[in-house]
Amino acid sequence: MMVRLLIVKLGAIGDIVHTLPALARIRKACPEAFIAWAVDKNSAEILRDNPLIDQLIELPTKAGAGNPASPARIASLGREVANLRKIRVDAALDFQGLAKSALAARISGASQRWGFAKANLREPSARFLYSDVVEIPPMSHIIIKNLLLAEKALNLPHAPEEIEFPIATDKRHTAEAMRIIEKAGGDFALLNPAGGWETKLWPAERFGELADRIWGEFGITPILTTAPNEASLAEKAFAASRCGKLFTARPSLKAFYEIARHARIYIGGDTGPTHIAVAAGAPIVGIFGPTEWWRNGSIRPEDVCVERTDIDCRENCHRRTCSKWICMEIGVEKVVDAVAKRLSNE
Repeated sequence: MMVRLLIVKLGAIGDIVHTLPALARIRKACPEAFIAWAVDKNSAEILRDNPLIDQLIELPTKAGAGNPASPARIASLGREVANLRKIRVDAALDFQGLAKSALAARISGASQRWGFAKANLREPSARFLYSDVVEIPPMSHIIIKNLLLAEKALNLPHAPEEIEFPIATDKRHTAEAMRIIEKAGGDFALLNPAGGWETKLWPAERFGELADRIWGEFGITPILTTAPNEASLAEKAFAASRCGKLFTARPSLKAFYEIARHARIYIGGDTGPTHIAVAAGAPIVGIFGPTEWWRNGSIRPEDVCVERTDIDCRENCHRRTCSKWICMEIGVEKVVDAVAKRLSNE
């Protein structure tokens, strides 16, 4: 009988990218399985049209946020329950580790509901909704953590070397990407000043200074990529640049993936575009502060992280606000050195 599986990873974009190797591993081991994926509507684009997924269930998990009794939240909850019940899965794998993701697994009706053990959960209360849990070794990269959950739940041999990032694009995304690539006129570097949290941000002005150094010292055209709601970051970076070669681009999510596939190098913090660039195979220089490179950064040993190792407040920090915020006091020179090192690793 064909096994029916539900993957629960609601968001955000980077978290979903980190779960794609587990999807690839499951599909390779179970080619005939029915695989559904429950995801928040706001993060669904990266998964749409993926041939490894039989059904994408887009949940409005943020509708009526802050008021669980709001009409919008009650209505969306009813739709969520109906959609999850319809798929009739045998097992649900919660890669998120939140109470709401564990609840989605429970609502699905799956008799087997796999999740992480208490020590590995972002919200420990989630474990009460699982039928089975997996203990993860300390200091495990998030991709390895997700692979271990999939392998344990489906009784698969451990294969950490099998890391693939299946992302489906089409000719529209390729055409959009090529228009931006052609504007660069040769080798280009992608710079992304975003961070999601304020504490993850390296000053936007320094990205402008970095752009000048990348052009002046390596002859690589700098492209600053931002989302529409990050205009102020782009403006600050652009104002700080003097080389006349920096230009900004706001590609769609999958066009960004296609652009990153051709990048000579990518520089950014712990944010969705960085993880997409890793998935695309771009050479990476990460700038990390309140989060850990060993956990969230590129899993490839040739990629480089710039981080403060001379302060002791970063361990298990994960703060979204900070009165000191010294972890991102990183000079441009240090990042330029990292760029040179990563380029020499090719």
